[in-house]
Amino acid sequence: MSLTPPPSPAETTEPASPDSAEAGRISLHEVLLLVSVFVVAACGLVYELAAGALASYLLGDSVLQFSTIIGTYLFAMGLGSWLSRYVERQLVAQFLKIELLVGLIGGLMPAALFLAHSLLPPGQQAAFRVLLYGLVLLVGALVGLEIPLVMRILKKQFRHRYALRDLVSQVLTFDYLGALVVALAFPLLLVPHLGLVRTGLFFGLLNVGVAVWALFLFRSELRAWRSHALACGLSVLLLVLGMLMAERLNTWAEDRFYGEHIIVRESSDYQRVVVTSGQAGTRLFLNGNLQFHSRDEYRYHEALVHPAMAGHGAPKRVLVLGGGDGMAVREVLRYPSVEQVTLVELDPHMTRLFSTLPLLRQLNRDALLSPKLRIVNTDAFGWLEQQPPDERFDVIVIDFPDPSNFSLGKLYSSSFYRLIDQRLNAGGYAVVQTTSPLIARRSFWTVVSTLESAGLSTTPYHAHVPSFGEWGFVLAGRRPWALPRQLPEGLRFLSLGGLPALLDFPPDMARVPTEINRLSNQILVHEFEAEWGKVH
Repeated sequence: MSLTPPPSPAETTEPASPDSAEAGRISLHEVLLLVSVFVVAACGLVYELAAGALASYLLGDSVLQFSTIIGTYLFAMGLGSWLSRYVERQLVAQFLKIELLVGLIGGLMPAALFLAHSLLPPGQQAAFRVLLYGLVLLVGALVGLEIPLVMRILKKQFRHRYALRDLVSQVLTFDYLGALVVALAFPLLLVPHLGLVRTGLFFGLLNVGVAVWALFLFRSELRAWRSHALACGLSVLLLVLGMLMAERLNTWAEDRFYGEHIIVRESSDYQRVVVTSGQAGTRLFLNGNLQFHSRDEYRYHEALVHPAMAGHGAPKRVLVLGGGDGMAVREVLRYPSVEQVTLVELDPHMTRLFSTLPLLRQLNRDALLSPKLRIVNTDAFGWLEQQPPDERFDVIVIDFPDPSNFSLGKLYSSSFYRLIDQRLNAGGYAVVQTTSPLIARRSFWTVVSTLESAGLSTTPYHAHVPSFGEWGFVLAGRRPWALPRQLPEGLRFLSLGGLPALLDFPPDMARVPTEINRLSNQILVHEFEAEWGKVH
């Protein structure tokens, strides 16, 4: 994805066609220079992807962050390509310097951003964005300088062997091939096994490696060879030290961010999972967002599960979508009538963690080990689409994370709720966790409107959960919901006498007109970002 400036008139004059036999022989210099193009392209794309991933991880809304990061990066590359026309002398020395700068700045960028995010006071997202986009502009401009300089070095070295069109063809082929390899390796190999910080440092070392062998290949052309060699050595040393210190940096940054003893810090293919434990209790964070606190999670999960389960009367088959921590399943299993529970959780890492770690098993009371439970690790939307017509449930509990990006927003769409309707028995109920009706009022009522657009009758309600504040839920089904006559014994929050209060919405949470959240126009994601963005 590199941009190159148009060649000057002097450069467009093509030499006579080289001798075919001579052109067929490729020298070591040519091979190494073309390999450098491959490495340069790979490194440049890694820095772009790392910046986008960090922005979505730390700022939310992955589509918005990736779009703005990529746009800014490409603009900066174009600017760098344009500036390359002003580099006229000592091309090899200038190329070497640029490689060192790209390797150091790009390689250290993920670590620097994590560090800055941990050190900045809460609510300083504006300052973090300035740093983020400043680094993206700088790295992008430096990357934009690389390919034009490589092409000019190749043209100078082999002007009697290649026509310009052949040279451009070879350089761009290796450029795009490097981008393709990294685009596949980044999500499948690099981030899962190295993490963002080490991935950046590793490719920074590759950039510096290009500078090192350029130093060797063109040693006779470099005037201050020892100074360049010293700069290369110091750059390698700094990046290697970064690799050795990466885990300590991650640990320090997360300890500072979460503020409690961390007992689990792991990255799955889908998210960063952190579990903390302290005097106040145990907390689960996914991608930095709190999912539950053990001191009050019972309020959330009792409110989520029991109005639907008790309202049905005697549910036998229950579907839980999301909720890989097993807390919702724990509440479902309180009902003796339940014969089978199906849990559809995208991330197998979550269900494995909460079924093996003793502290977490204690919290969900070994719900994930129940013989009544069937665990399916897949995407809920696709799973619902693939079910046969007779696969129906008495109660469906929908416990997804908030719609902070479009991949989650589809799980709150009218298309998804039509699938839910198809999987409900005639007298069944679905319940959806629906963010805060106080902080995100429009978001909450957008979910209600979207459920109703799928032909479902809705009963919105809310409960106070200290870790989250006022939190909302929506019951939906083909038949109206009525207050249950009985609740399971041993509940710590819900009571028959307290249920009516959950249905009362004061003026500051009362219904407002909203649009329907559709797959083709996920208005809910924009509403959610706007409303929660004011809080942060």
